Amino acid sequence: MRTLIDTIMGLYELARLAWITRFRFRGPYWRWRMHTAFGCGYPESKIELIRSVLAYGRWVHRMRREMGRG
Repeated sequence: MRTLIDTIMGLYELARLAWITRFRFRGPYWRWRMHTAFGCGYPESKIELIRSVLAYGRWVHRMRREMGRG
């Protein structure tokens, strides 16, 4: 159950981040984020990319919760 809640809240965090960056997915922040997450290459499959992005969203949620802001 916790994983489902973390995933839902991770999606919320991703939506929040998209809103904050004004949905400029090709802007400087997102280029930096993709480079730090994947280096010079993207995952080989879209499924792998989606899993990685969801894992990042769950991580952001857990960190915000630990910091007392979530």
